[in-house]
Amino acid sequence: QVQLVESGGGLVQPGGSLRLSCVFSGSFFSISAMNWYRQAPGNQREWVAGIGHGGTTNYADSVKGRFTISRDNAKNTVYLQMNNLKPEDTAVYYCRADVSIKTYWGQGTQVTVSS
Repeated sequence: QVQLVESGGGLVQPGGSLRLSCVFSGSFFSISAMNWYRQAPGNQREWVAGIGHGGTTNYADSVKGRFTISRDNAKNTVYLQMNNLKPEDTAVYYCRADVSIKTYWGQGTQVTVSS
């Protein structure tokens, strides 16, 4: 059974930075595709960034150049470095793992960008 636990959210001013972490408990992290999603109040959950087991990364246009996804297979952890944050980045951020044909979600961490 896979469990995902996100951390690192908080309140930050516009232009600031945060780094989110997602710890993967279970087997097969190194061969899992990992993704970050976010959901703002009243909006659907949207994909933010993804990293394959080989390290290939992809980003939503809205965060390209500002966010960086990475993974540390030794620590079973995926990160989302968020720079130059904007108020529209405010959302609950979720970690998702795709392990073979199964999908797992974390509980989310709140990111609020406000002055």
